[in-house]
Amino acid sequence: MRPGNAQASAAPATPQAPGLQVRGLACRRGGMRLFAPVDFDLAAGELLFVRGRNGRGKTTLLRAICGLTEPASGEIRFHGDSIRTMDDARRMALLYIGHRDALKEELTPLENLQMHLGLRAVGNIDEDHLLDALEAAGLGERVDTPVRYLSQGQRRRTALARLLVSQATLWVLDEPLTALDTDAVAWMAERINGHLEDGGMVICTSHQPIQGLHRARTLDLG
Repeated sequence: MRPGNAQASAAPATPQAPGLQVRGLACRRGGMRLFAPVDFDLAAGELLFVRGRNGRGKTTLLRAICGLTEPASGEIRFHGDSIRTMDDARRMALLYIGHRDALKEELTPLENLQMHLGLRAVGNIDEDHLLDALEAAGLGERVDTPVRYLSQGQRRRTALARLLVSQATLWVLDEPLTALDTDAVAWMAERINGHLEDGGMVICTSHQPIQGLHRARTLDLG
């Protein structure tokens, strides 16, 4: 890594070509720079924690990586393609789950998951597979309950169930542990580890530690 004024932990050597390349990335809000330009690579099986004080731009950086926010400067490439110009097929290999759950209140967890896959143009996934994902996320008894009647933890589980059906290789997770109980936090750590073992990549922010994670590196925005 060459993080400029931002501090990052040393990256372990890896023979794998990076799936994500970030060069000179800087973001601004209201005309003010949020963090110094950062450079980093992420390869298959790697996890990067983005840390920093409130207001330092962690969410903005994650959104820029996903093409949801225009950076002030820098280049982001995903499997060699610019994040600005990559096609829909490449974009579907990237999944962003923000600190807001982005759920439709009037829909059930099952219907929200179906809508999510429809927006991502993921076809041929039968309902049983979606029900299995919701069961694994701890929502087996709430699959037909409108989201407006769910607790905050159940809403978060509904959002995170997308990870089990998205087919994305890069997970970009902004505070995924929000409102989760101890069991759900352990479940989330297992899901992340499993994704990494399968050759996936994860970028994550979290105010609370996630115990038991493998292959973690840190990017500190100050």
